[in-house]
Amino acid sequence: MAALVAAVACGSRQAEDPPPAKVTVARPLERDLTDWDEYTARLEAVDSVEVRARVSGYLQSVYFREGSLVHEGDLLLEIDPRPYEAQLRRAKGDLELATSRVNLAKRNLARADQLVKSRAMSKEEGDTRAAVLRQAEASVAAAQGAVDAAALDVEFTRITAPVSGRTSRKLVTEGNLINGGSGTQGTLLTTIVSLDPLYAYFEADERQYLKYIRLAKAGTRPSSRDYRNPVYVGLADEEGFPHEGYMDFVDNQIDRGTGTIVGRAIIPNTEGLLTPGLFVRLRLIGSGRYRALLIPDEAVQSDQAEKFVWVVDGENRVHYRKIRIGSLHDGMRVVSDGLAPDDRVIVQGLQRAKPDVVVDPEEQTVAPRTPDGRPPMAPPASAKRADG
Repeated sequence: MAALVAAVACGSRQAEDPPPAKVTVARPLERDLTDWDEYTARLEAVDSVEVRARVSGYLQSVYFREGSLVHEGDLLLEIDPRPYEAQLRRAKGDLELATSRVNLAKRNLARADQLVKSRAMSKEEGDTRAAVLRQAEASVAAAQGAVDAAALDVEFTRITAPVSGRTSRKLVTEGNLINGGSGTQGTLLTTIVSLDPLYAYFEADERQYLKYIRLAKAGTRPSSRDYRNPVYVGLADEEGFPHEGYMDFVDNQIDRGTGTIVGRAIIPNTEGLLTPGLFVRLRLIGSGRYRALLIPDEAVQSDQAEKFVWVVDGENRVHYRKIRIGSLHDGMRVVSDGLAPDDRVIVQGLQRAKPDVVVDPEEQTVAPRTPDGRPPMAPPASAKRADG
């Protein structure tokens, strides 16, 4: 009977004193970091040209394939040149006639000068012949202008690519009468957009703009108006930001309607993957380089509006620690206040952590990681001056 009582008492003590819960802890990782700001941007062509007719006539030939790449100066379309060639021949004939009149007027004036000197002709008659020469010379100038204008009209019948890029579809087919003119008066024939490089336009709010201005004044991050700050771009079906570019332009005022300011980056497109009109995710350098403490993001807990972590002290006792967090880098969260490099933070077994509870910690080393398991993206090269 005594043995039975002793066994029951022993089991009761074991139930009262369970073994410490096993948790995984890690010390914060110290690392030099640069913060990045993310925006949604839209790609646009550096050169976008509407190809329009400058002279009227019947469209005779189309030489480009719709949607193809063309180079500057390539022949795209041709308007029937025969009416303009006839006008050019007529203008050249008028020029020859005016030139012959100048030659005749010069000879007449030379004879008049001799006759005036010998008093065989009045001075008034000599002045008249000099005026005739000046009129003939003016006629030559006018005829030469008509020849130049007619030659331009003949040249305008051959429509060439003003820039290199990709063409749209042909908007007019052969045999149609098209109108020429300046501006939007001429018939639109096709469009051409350049492909390499491309512009990426995005908008930053007032708070972000003020942050960049203060960083530039402090000397920790150069202004994108003066330096080619690096940017990275990712497409909708891509992980991360594999396309590298640089800042090119920041607008001169904040839009009153939206409270944002427009920024522009230049993105090389040597592989031809990007195209104007695409939405992209854009990553812009948002701070200078600084020393930071990082912990796995899953170790950060929320208590209403506050953030905290569970810290294990030297006696393996759990403590509540309020922290202030920063940006996310490769799966690691920056802790700007509340932790020291030697603190042991619970990263696994959080459900078993309670204040003042003794645990059995297993320490491990943490390292940055990306969501797809690949190594983190290397930091960009230092900013370059805008003047290259």
